[in-house]
Amino acid sequence: MKRITRPARASFTSRPALLGAAVLLALTSVSAASANAGPRPLGFTAVAAETARTARVGALFGAGRAGALAGGHFCTASVVHSPQRDLIVTAAHCVAGADGGDLVFVPGYRDGRAPYGVWRVGRPYVPYGWVNGQDEDSDVALAHLDALDGRRIEDVVGANRFRAGAATGATAVTVTGYPDSLEKPVSCTNRPDRRGPAQQRIDCPGFPGGTSGSPWTDADGQVVGVLGGHEEGGDTDDVSYSVVLRDSAAELYREATAAF
Repeated sequence: MKRITRPARASFTSRPALLGAAVLLALTSVSAASANAGPRPLGFTAVAAETARTARVGALFGAGRAGALAGGHFCTASVVHSPQRDLIVTAAHCVAGADGGDLVFVPGYRDGRAPYGVWRVGRPYVPYGWVNGQDEDSDVALAHLDALDGRRIEDVVGANRFRAGAATGATAVTVTGYPDSLEKPVSCTNRPDRRGPAQQRIDCPGFPGGTSGSPWTDADGQVVGVLGGHEEGGDTDDVSYSVVLRDSAAELYREATAAF
């Protein structure tokens, strides 16, 4: 599983630093090579470029790490559009049980830096199925962010659309997230496959613990999946899962956006 339990609640599994350094070196090398070679092939993972879209993806930290970010992130989240302009989406297993103020979100996080600020996460909205039994088909969550210096997160980095009910599999999606052994995000584009009516999977190497909550975005910038679901994201680094965003996800979005 790719779950990283929030440090405030329990200890979490971290991967050896040597492995992290090796992975970083490998990803940096292939990222440079792919930049010179043009568009990357499907199923290829590399360090994500710094773009307007990747700025909407960030790392989650316990609030106690707000002043010392390096090495402290445990999950991924991303900004999605809402009328309040302050909403993020992640996996339910990343935030279930958190109270308002327990966590912070750092969009565009890289190498200990917070280029767009450190944003306090409010109370998460988690599906009933996850709260009452950790149903893997309910592993998605939304949360509002407090304003920072009088601004809303969407006014700073923009947002992707949260799209429930989209058919997936025919076209490629891009997954972007933060491995717990790296201090920058990685991304991979491939075509997902359905795994029954409620789950979808994607073959992308190099997505270990810490990438839970990573958005799956289509070519139109719509979030059509969130890394999590089966085995809380999968039990290998090379195959990842997401719940299919169905009516329950749409209802969760309506609940979150009607709350203010």
